[in-house]
Amino acid sequence: MTVETRAGARQWLGLAVLLLPTVLLFLAMTVLFLATPKIAADLRPSAAELLWINDVYGFMMAGLLVAMGTVGDRIGRRRVLLFGAIAFGAGSAAAAFAPNAAVLIAARAVMGVGASAIMPSTLSLIGVLFEDPRQRGTAIGMWAASVSVGVAVGPLVGGLLLESFWWGAALLAGVPVMALVVVGAPLLVPEYRDARAGTPDLPSVALSMAALLPFVYGVKELARAGLTLTAVATIALGSLLAAAFVRRQLTLATPLLDVRLFRDRVFSGSLGVFMLSAIALGGVYLLFTQYLQLVAGLSPLEAGLWILPAALALVAVSTLAPAVARRVRPAYVVAAGTALSVAGYLVLTQVGSVGGLPLLITGFYLLYPGMAPTMALTTNLVIGSAPPEKAGAASAVNTTASDLGVSLGIAILGSVGAAVYRAQLPASAPPEAVESLAGALGDPALEATARAAFAGGLNVASGVAALLALAAVILSVTLLRRVPAAGRASEEEAAPEPVAA
Repeated sequence: MTVETRAGARQWLGLAVLLLPTVLLFLAMTVLFLATPKIAADLRPSAAELLWINDVYGFMMAGLLVAMGTVGDRIGRRRVLLFGAIAFGAGSAAAAFAPNAAVLIAARAVMGVGASAIMPSTLSLIGVLFEDPRQRGTAIGMWAASVSVGVAVGPLVGGLLLESFWWGAALLAGVPVMALVVVGAPLLVPEYRDARAGTPDLPSVALSMAALLPFVYGVKELARAGLTLTAVATIALGSLLAAAFVRRQLTLATPLLDVRLFRDRVFSGSLGVFMLSAIALGGVYLLFTQYLQLVAGLSPLEAGLWILPAALALVAVSTLAPAVARRVRPAYVVAAGTALSVAGYLVLTQVGSVGGLPLLITGFYLLYPGMAPTMALTTNLVIGSAPPEKAGAASAVNTTASDLGVSLGIAILGSVGAAVYRAQLPASAPPEAVESLAGALGDPALEATARAAFAGGLNVASGVAALLALAAVILSVTLLRRVPAAGRASEEEAAPEPVAA
């Protein structure tokens, strides 16, 4: 490695331009959770619309992530990054001033399209900026840390903005950040395109989105109205389209998603653990933040301050987990952390509507850091189990599983919580109270009952989350137990082979 290949100040400034949107994408998710009660009070969305406001962003991001990575290789990664920044910024501005729920959902969908372009571009462009392996490793570590930073500071930033401004300010924060990216990236980040990259298979992109949205709609309808013809038909349609998507991938020379990777038990097991954990966390996090404000009566800033210690613990455990996994098999490190999450979810099943804050905080402080080993270790297991030439595809699948898991959690567990809430309200409750807890808080005669109903929804959703996390523990110790500790693996590789007699 020559001196000329080592990065200088210009490259590190370019890295800062790439890290800014990465922090923002994860900050935006936790900020919106805190803003949900204010959005519900202002726009009066239905229960289904409220869930779509929260999860359409993740669905669009997950559905287009792999396709955007391929497009970036073909037409230029920096060009796709700039497109994503403009789309995300425009969607943020439209969402901040949305006059009704429908416009807000559409704007959030545009933000998801922008995020799907930004995520693969930022990570892939780091390899272009840094040729020196050591510097590249440091830069990738900083990129991974920026995800944790976004998660950690999101509640605090969101609380400060919501305390001082209207709910749209929490979404508008993305505009100046993306403006910096649009100005800074052409100056500091070189363009890169792969002449050998294929054209994204557009029917596959359409099939993936067409399978996902009917399935999620059916789940929401099932929770809202029970076993109706609409719910069964849309779930069946989504399942059939998903099967068609898989079949098409198996016939393509360069598939959008290489489903053959799932034949490896470590690859599929790691993704399964990550997906189950993300589904459990996504739904409960949304209900948790609403409880803090609508049931416990905390301000957005107070809610953010209560969340911050758990987020910092998540960052600390994420940093510590790889070191522990050098001496202990990753399966057991992941299982131990997820078991802690199971305990946290079980605590949340006991939270009541009166005096429930201590139990609520205790449960969250157990489950949130318990997720950290899964976040820190399964990504390396997924990428490490794939052949070197498939590392890019494996990375895209891993990121897609993360976004899709959180969004499915909001859709499924959010629907479960909403169904329990509606079932526990009196038949005489007005429509706005039935749609959301925010709509019931203006009625003194109904407030206590509505808060108790919401706590009941949180209890049931947390019970489902505990079962999902327990399934993740079982998957980890069964499918991943043969993966050796990282330190022992390196020692075995370094040891001389025995001489034959």
